[in-house]
Amino acid sequence: MNLGRYIRRTAGHQPDAEAVVCGPTRLTYAELDDHSDRLAAALRGRGLGRGDRVATLAANRAELVVTEVALYKAGLTRAPINARLGATEVAHLLRESEARVLLTEAAHLETARAAVPGTGVRTVVGYDGPSDLGPGYAQILAEAEGRGGAEGEAPVDVECEEDDAAVLHFTSGSTGKLKAAVQTYGNRLTLLRKSVMSADTRIGPGCRQILAGPVTHASGMPLMGIFFAGGCAIVLPRWDPEEFLATVERERATHAFVVPTMVNTVLALPGARDHDLSSLRQLIYGAAPMSPRRIREAWDLFGPVLSQGYGCGETTSGVLFLSTEDHRRAIEGEDEELLLSCGRPLAEADVRIVDEAGAPVADGEVGEIVVRGPDVVPGYHNEPELTAESFRDGWFHTGDLARRRSDGYVFIVDRKKDMIISGGFNIYAVEVESVLHQHPAVFEAAVVGVPDERWGEAVKAVVVPRAGAVLDEAGLIDYCAEHLARMKKPRSVDVVGALPHNPNGKIDRRAIRERYWAGTERRVH
Repeated sequence: MNLGRYIRRTAGHQPDAEAVVCGPTRLTYAELDDHSDRLAAALRGRGLGRGDRVATLAANRAELVVTEVALYKAGLTRAPINARLGATEVAHLLRESEARVLLTEAAHLETARAAVPGTGVRTVVGYDGPSDLGPGYAQILAEAEGRGGAEGEAPVDVECEEDDAAVLHFTSGSTGKLKAAVQTYGNRLTLLRKSVMSADTRIGPGCRQILAGPVTHASGMPLMGIFFAGGCAIVLPRWDPEEFLATVERERATHAFVVPTMVNTVLALPGARDHDLSSLRQLIYGAAPMSPRRIREAWDLFGPVLSQGYGCGETTSGVLFLSTEDHRRAIEGEDEELLLSCGRPLAEADVRIVDEAGAPVADGEVGEIVVRGPDVVPGYHNEPELTAESFRDGWFHTGDLARRRSDGYVFIVDRKKDMIISGGFNIYAVEVESVLHQHPAVFEAAVVGVPDERWGEAVKAVVVPRAGAVLDEAGLIDYCAEHLARMKKPRSVDVVGALPHNPNGKIDRRAIRERYWAGTERRVH
């Protein structure tokens, strides 16, 4: 198998159709195929063979997309590094991945210069041109001018096995420790299949999907499905809510993939309704919960186009899906509870809710979400103990606590490690946050357990007010008491200007919790 063949095939069918738009750069399918062929040949020419690791360190740009396709063609393993990480973390990931080549950009050259020594990196390629660290991207593409390598040679097409590593997907999860889920070529092929199996997720000819987050991570998951089906990927160089709306209007985007934090920033724009968003057919949100209040506001702004996906790096993208029709039923009052759901199993994924022993719990009871199927990775790179802990009896244990309704809809309650135990009672942070987000003066909220001599932990709400709103802490606690059991209401509220987010845009509860637990002798988490 070779995933790059699908790009070559689509390029043969529609060579002049746009494949990638990123800032001022526009690549047709013929150009994407040509550039990725030449990059694959250049990397092979530097002695890289099937399974060797190639790292990238760059913000969103068209060359990152070309690099991904090239690595698939050459049978190499991609190690994408989040561009927001510091030199120490980058050095750790370069060593951990055993990368032999690093492709980076001018903005991260100093980070690369500090991180590369002591690692296995032998070549540093600069997307913006050559440097003292190595050749430029255009230079190595020129070396392979004429297809595949030397003129007359066939394009690179390395035969891969399903269990070959395709991507080392680095994630910190809720622990803060960077680890790499080993996504195989078989996992990535499954991702491609599930991208095109449903009309809800298929981006075919005439469709144009905006990818708003880093394409090195979750936002890049749809890429190969788009190219397989013949659509166009519109990659935003960086997140800016005004530019997102302008891009929808200018590019006549039909689809978009965002995280809830991005939706919040769009909803906060005074002029959001000044843009023509009528081309949008679907806006998929995921990677974190979104409150029912925000969902209704987004539905009012964007129209009946919302859908939600739930998944993670270990499941190679989404395994649960809440469709636009599900959203409509909820918003129009047919089944309002669905606004709290993350959907039902998608494509080939087998999803269950189980107890501590791994046995399925009854519908309505809280247990852990576990997943098995061809999209679940075999484990973590160089982490045998963590792999044994998280992958048991063929099932990946997500660490997410949830309940299942009798008709298959799943409702996430909390992360195991975000559960607060106060006075012996289990309190789910997500449940309290959902109520806080209903308050008209709250823009964003996070709930954590903080030290309490009497109860062990007490519920703490950390909230960001809406622009122009004034939050009364006591009033907010009373508001929660009206909607929650007494034991679940926050015991205290801190009003802040902003909440910390991790590099993938999720609220960083671990960083928030650390403020309150630093210096304590005993920590619950």
